[in-house]
Order: sequence, then C-alpha cells, then structure tokens
Amino acid sequence: MGKGGNQGEGATEREAPMPTFSWEEVQKHNLRTDKWLVIDRKVYDITKWSSRHPGGHRVIGHYAGEDATDAFRAFHRDLDFVRKFMKPLLIGELAPEEPSQDHGKNSQITEDFRALRKTAEDMNLFKSNHLFFLLLLAHIIAMESIAWFTIFYFGNGWIPTVITAFVLATSQAQAGWLQHDYGHLSVYKKSMWNHLVHKFIIGHLKGASANWWNHRHFQHHAKPNIFHKDPDVNMLHVFVLGEWQPIEYGKKKLRYLPYNHQHEYFFLIGPPLLIPVYFQYQIIMTMITRRDWVDLAWAMSYYARFFITYIPFYGIVGAVLFLNFIRFLESHWFVWVTQMNHIVMEIECEPYRDWFSSQLAATCNVKQSLFNDWFSGHLNFQIEHHLFPTMPRHNFHKVAPLVKSLCAKHGIKYQEKPLLRALLDIIRSLKKSGELWLDAYLHK
Repeated sequence: MGKGGNQGEGATEREAPMPTFSWEEVQKHNLRTDKWLVIDRKVYDITKWSSRHPGGHRVIGHYAGEDATDAFRAFHRDLDFVRKFMKPLLIGELAPEEPSQDHGKNSQITEDFRALRKTAEDMNLFKSNHLFFLLLLAHIIAMESIAWFTIFYFGNGWIPTVITAFVLATSQAQAGWLQHDYGHLSVYKKSMWNHLVHKFIIGHLKGASANWWNHRHFQHHAKPNIFHKDPDVNMLHVFVLGEWQPIEYGKKKLRYLPYNHQHEYFFLIGPPLLIPVYFQYQIIMTMITRRDWVDLAWAMSYYARFFITYIPFYGIVGAVLFLNFIRFLESHWFVWVTQMNHIVMEIECEPYRDWFSSQLAATCNVKQSLFNDWFSGHLNFQIEHHLFPTMPRHNFHKVAPLVKSLCAKHGIKYQEKPLLRALLDIIRSLKKSGELWLDAYLHK
C-alpha cells in the first residue's frame, strides 16, 4: 500500500510511506475516548466512528487495542462492502517485525481456523436454503392462526385459554430463534434484506426491537462470558457466575443476595421474570430513550395486532394478563435453552485468547436430534454458531466434524452433552458458584 500511484497528469510519484506501529503502541489505545484496532495487520482509529457502527459502539469498542480480524470476518457477510467504510479510518499498519497476533495468542490455531473457514466457504456452507427459513416462518404463522381459531371455536374457558397460551408461547419461542437467524445476516446475501425481515419478525411477530437485540447480542458473540463485555453475564448482583466472580465477591464481603442459595431462587426470579419483566421493560425504555421510532413502530404493530385479536375474548385487563402469561411461558423456554450452552462454561475477565479458543472456552453443544434442533433453534450447535455467526443454522451439522478435528489437533475440549444433562448442569453450575462464594465470604 505504500507504493506510488498515478497523480496529476499521469505523473507517477511515490506516496508517503504508511506509518507503522508496534503492538505495545496499539494496545495503549483501548480507552473509551481513544480506540484503535487491527484487522489484517492494518491499524484503524475507530474512536469517532464507533458511535456510528451499525452493531453498536460497544461491540467494536470491545476490541480496542486488539487484533479484530477474525471477529470482523465472523460478523460481516459482505467484506468488500464493509471495507469501503474502513478506508478513512486507516492510520497505518503493524511494523514488519511485529507478529500478526496480539497478547501472545496462538498463531497456529488462528492459521488453522482460517483454513477451516475457507474450507467451509468452499463447501458452500454459508449459502442458505431459503425454503428452510420459509417453512420456519410458515409454521410460526400457522401456530398464530391455530391459537386464534382455538379461542374463536371453543371459547375463552380455562382449558382453551391454557392450550392457546402454550401454542402462542411456542410460536413466540420459534419466532425468537428465527429472528436470531436474520439478525446474524445468515439468510440472504444482501444485509438489507436480512435487516428488513429481522425487523418484521422481532418487531411485528414479537413486539421487540431489532436494534436493541443487535447491540446486546453482538457483544455477547464478540466476547462471550467475559465480565464487563458480555451483557449476558451481567446479572446485576442477582447471581454470581463461574469461579472468579464468586470468589471476588466473597473476598470483598459482597452479599446482595444469599448466593449459596442461588441454585434455588433461580427458579423464582430467573426463567419466570427475564422476558415478562426485565427484557420487556428494557426493550421499551431503550427504544424510547434512543428515539428508535422505526423499531417502536414495528413493536407497536405487534401489540395492536395482539390486542385487536384477543380483547374481544378477554377484555383489556384479561388480554394484558393473557399476554404476560404467554411471556412467562416463553421466558422459561428461552432461559433454559440459552443458558445450557454458556453459564456452565468458563466465565472470566479478559483472557486474551484467539477467536477459536475463546469461543470453545465459552460454549458447549447439545447432541443433535430433530427435536433438539427444533426446540433450541439449532442452538444445540452453539459452538459452530459462535465460530460462524453468519452461517445458516441448517449447515451447522456439516461443519461440526471439521471443528471437532481442529479441536483434537490442538488439544482443545469440544463439549457435547445430552439435552437433559445440559439443563441440569445449569443448576449444578449455579450451586458450585454459590458454594465458592460462601467459602470465600466466610474464610478469606
């Protein structure tokens, strides 16, 4: 890039050489007001631009002072298009003597993983089957129709109401997995079409916000199970997770709740409250405070449709209670599925691993079956999903053997469990963390 180009009237002049930087200098720029990162050995100053980043300023800021090459490739489907926005941010490159990996990350694992990704691309595993996703949408709409017909035909008695609530909760859970696909740009080649359908599904079918989900979920993917960076392990002092946090809380004599009983009160304030209370409040407040009127309009279209449909059967108060009962049921489904892959894994402060190793440390799989695939929205293949977020979920089982082989080569543990054991491990993990807290609280 430091070579000259044609300038003026055809005269060839040598451009000024591109500045070079050491990793030591790059790593100094990891502050909120001063952020550099490295992609393919090129150094970019993202300080001012990060606020305009479509995925949110936090997700890109989490890589300040680091190499973000594999994260960049994982999140963006059309790399050539994205690189157009990067040109004005380019300020230099790594010095020739500097390694491509920062913080002493394993370069051989990185090289092998990139070769694996190239193999997956050559196998067309990033190409989606549009019929697959159309059928998923169709079965969600079918459940919505069955739910209305049940109440219309059988009336609003207790039995039809409970049956309808379970049908609608199933529809909501499946819509949640489907919006997840479009949010990760894993269906269409063009990002614009993914974004549009994403807003329709998460907004009109679920009453939530696409931007809220993107900004939260992409942080989780960028730095899974990393305190202060992954919002999914920010439990607001309600739970202590992993091994490091409970010991630190115990040493500091922090006791916001009796954490040695967290595996018990989890059943009271975890699955029952996450969606109907915490998420619902956070989504609405985020759209209003950020003035995200487009997402708000999509969400309001869901509530309008729901209340127009069910107020004639239940009245206003009854329809509100009915909605929250559906959210209550869906919340259990969502919490158990999403936590079985992560809460049982390593949860730490920043360990600075390569992309492949960091995702394997924070994720595990649940064995494949038709039911498990449907029940979890293919998040039983959480390892493959985290390594390749833009890969259509119906191809995870095809790339899994390649991932297992790479793990075996480098001695990295590839965890895969039966569904029931994965669910029980959530409680075991909470109990273990609570015991670590209590021991540190009493004896350190």
